[in-house]
Amino acid sequence: MSQARNHGGDHLPTRLLRSRVAGPLLPVLTVLGIVLADLVGGVGMIWLPLLAAGPALAATTNGPRGVLCVGFLAAALGATLGARDGAPCHEVGAVLAALVAVTLASALAGALRTRRERVLAAVRSVAEAAQHALLKPVPATVGPFEVAVRYSAAAAEARIGGDLYALVPTPYGVRLIVGDVRGKGLPAVGTAALVLGVFREAAYDEPDLLAVVDRIERSLARNLGADDFVTAVVAGHPRPGQLEVVNCGHAPPLLIDASGGVTAVEATHPAPPLGLRALTDQTPSLQVLPFADGDQLLLYTDGVIEARDRDREFYPLVEGLARHLSDEPARTLDAIHDELLAHVGGRLHDDAALLLIRKPAVPDPALPQQAVGGRMLGDRAV
Repeated sequence: MSQARNHGGDHLPTRLLRSRVAGPLLPVLTVLGIVLADLVGGVGMIWLPLLAAGPALAATTNGPRGVLCVGFLAAALGATLGARDGAPCHEVGAVLAALVAVTLASALAGALRTRRERVLAAVRSVAEAAQHALLKPVPATVGPFEVAVRYSAAAAEARIGGDLYALVPTPYGVRLIVGDVRGKGLPAVGTAALVLGVFREAAYDEPDLLAVVDRIERSLARNLGADDFVTAVVAGHPRPGQLEVVNCGHAPPLLIDASGGVTAVEATHPAPPLGLRALTDQTPSLQVLPFADGDQLLLYTDGVIEARDRDREFYPLVEGLARHLSDEPARTLDAIHDELLAHVGGRLHDDAALLLIRKPAVPDPALPQQAVGGRMLGDRAV
């Protein structure tokens, strides 16, 4: 699964290398800079107290051992400079005592920081495992479709959030869902897991797509609170040339024909979000759409269309899709996601999911294909 949070991963090793080199060197360079300033400034104790900045800075990038090494270096250089300058012993002693105190405190802070980083790494690994269990990787090709997915959680350290998606091949054709859980945090993640679990099970069992939606509705009615709900679009490909779509209070999918025209698939009979059907007399309806070779369908969550720039303007998804449309779903979503991040200034304030499927053209075996390198593909050599 190609996800948005992985963009820029090609440069990650370079950034890690730079940080590992700069981390230990910066405190040492700070100490040496202070020593150089003292040497240039001449006799006096003006600069020596600043040597404590070395171990204090080391605590932000190094463990206890690194902090102690920087503190020892600073103390040795401070004592040497104090003797060179002929400073009184009590003044040098005061500087060294302060330096030792700062070094010990910084070493403790470095130890605590290292421990927190280990805990955070463990939490991240659990979150990564939860992501793979909840939002399973989607291959580039599923059934007759080319597929691309981009997902970004709003929380800076999060791997998963309240948006959900799944695409599975079933005995009744490829079926997919994109949804958005009301709320955020762990409760939203739990609801998303419930929806996806029921969908994956029902998609294999139920011949009728509306029956799949009913299964999800019944499960949510038993498990959700009174104010909780899930907006979702459930789609299926039961036979060549057709798509079935059921919209439950979600943003309309965008249908792109082979010529590049973009059409919003508005629900003919609006239905409430999943989990709220008992409060209304409306029920979901099944829409049947033509879906020929070269057509594409984009499903998304409101974190995309409600993303605002500095002027509080929403991101224009339809226009962005028209600008970046290509025959490769992954490239299309890469461009849209990059533009979306630029629109909001680099940080999304809501979870955002994009799922794009494309039906590639299937060559007719009865027709001669394009000659390549003096040979006719699908035919005998000419």
